[in-house]
Amino acid sequence: MYDMSAEIDVRADGPLRIVTLNRPDALNAVDDALHTGLARLWPRLSEDAGVRAVVLTGAGKAFSAGGDFAYLEELGRDTALREKTIAHGRDIVLGMARCRVPVVAAVNGPAVGLGCSLVSLSDIVYMAESAYLADPHVQVGLVAADGGPLTWPLHTSLLLAKEYALTGARIPAERAREMGLANHVVADPMAEALACAKRIAEMPRQAVEATKRVLNMQLEKAVLTSLDYALTAEYQSFQTDDFHTTITRLTSNQK
Repeated sequence: MYDMSAEIDVRADGPLRIVTLNRPDALNAVDDALHTGLARLWPRLSEDAGVRAVVLTGAGKAFSAGGDFAYLEELGRDTALREKTIAHGRDIVLGMARCRVPVVAAVNGPAVGLGCSLVSLSDIVYMAESAYLADPHVQVGLVAADGGPLTWPLHTSLLLAKEYALTGARIPAERAREMGLANHVVADPMAEALACAKRIAEMPRQAVEATKRVLNMQLEKAVLTSLDYALTAEYQSFQTDDFHTTITRLTSNQK
């Protein structure tokens, strides 16, 4: 649906749209096609009059393993690609914050980097018992412009947000629930997310969508306070020696 690339599968289930990050062989790591598709997805969902709720998940074993190392290396070298990607990062964050319909995340496995951001921007989150969140931008020398630090202070304490943003440490599912970064830890997140989305779809439409908007006005206000600074800082961090040294080592280890 929506003329998406193969990296994002969108399927209709009555009034629901099932959105699946679809690079399972790469643990749904984010490449240019997936990133571009995510930037275009949210306005199309909002414009689809038949949508009442969205379920967001990943194909295979992971929700998303974060940025594809080869893609990150290319971003460090290609100015035009970097500029496009930074602009698309803004579109993803604001697109999710402004999306007309509720988004229920089914976190079936690791949600890292941008995957973690997608979870934090969702409206309701179900995590598998073995899943975890992580925002390791700093570990590779990048600023988390579209990452957890934008929204985590709304979900949890500022001290906890700082701990995990500044170290990139993993947040196991149960810890994420305790911190307020997930609603539920369950054996089958997809089944639970679908059931939740169907319940929402049966509610009065205007009441649901306007209530989400009221709540997300707070989210959008907080995001806009820091988003442009964060995007500029991330753009700059792609050009640092720390980033180039780290990404060269990581890509070499993959070969």
